[in-house]
Amino acid sequence: MTSSFKLLSEHRCFGGVQRFLEHESREIGLPMRFSIYLPPQAAIGKVPALMYLAGLTCTEETFMVKAGAQRMAADLGIALIAPDTSPRGANVPGEADSWDFGVGAGFYLDATEAPWAKHWRMESYLVDELLPLLGERLPLDMQRLGIFGHSMGGHGALTLALRHPGLFKSLSAFAPICAPTQCLWGEKAFTRYLGADTTRWIEHDATVLMQHQPVAPYPGGILVDQGLADKFLPEQLHPQLLEAACAAIGQPLMLRRHEGYDHGYYFIQSFMADHLAHHARALHVEPHE
Repeated sequence: MTSSFKLLSEHRCFGGVQRFLEHESREIGLPMRFSIYLPPQAAIGKVPALMYLAGLTCTEETFMVKAGAQRMAADLGIALIAPDTSPRGANVPGEADSWDFGVGAGFYLDATEAPWAKHWRMESYLVDELLPLLGERLPLDMQRLGIFGHSMGGHGALTLALRHPGLFKSLSAFAPICAPTQCLWGEKAFTRYLGADTTRWIEHDATVLMQHQPVAPYPGGILVDQGLADKFLPEQLHPQLLEAACAAIGQPLMLRRHEGYDHGYYFIQSFMADHLAHHARALHVEPHE
């Protein structure tokens, strides 16, 4: 690895390599961790990549350990990138004791309110720092980059894709927070990070962002999976609002509702192959390429 990244651990995995790394972040002002899976094809040339954004209480390890994505990623020749969800160790009052409501979790935005504004710059970190660094220093084809995520990370995937047109060529989500201005998690996080002015909030609400798209941003379609036994579905997630927004502008959306599935990683594992196949089609990837 380059000197910019501190290698924490490395593991052989389905012919490729799973790495966990740390670096000093310019945007966050603190050390940040991330994980990356490089498939076997990365040993001979650049490969397309997917960035996965995890949920409230997760870290850079959660997806790589629990999602079961590496086997198919190795077959497809797609790299997997999983950043940590949030700054760590800023010693901000309330940082560690309010994770259940998303306060302390990064929410994949740049905070504007003290004391959060100094370090809670997850949007700039991912878009302006981490992805460019990875593109420069690893064998990744950043012209074939997709994004997906779960829960808070599903919110992040949707909003970053809509806020940065053209950066991500494919998009999907598991049980995303689709309308954070209309749920408790979003209200608590936005109030603390962005202040009381709700006009700032809508800039990070996927449903509102979709409503204001001039044309369908992903004509090839967006995939969203939602478990109907998810305890957060009725009050926090609101996929029906995103569904209506997509329909209004002609954005193809495959919103699949699954009986009996909850909010956790057994649900994510069950449909991970479908998500990787969705991204592979959009990124023009075939197995054994």
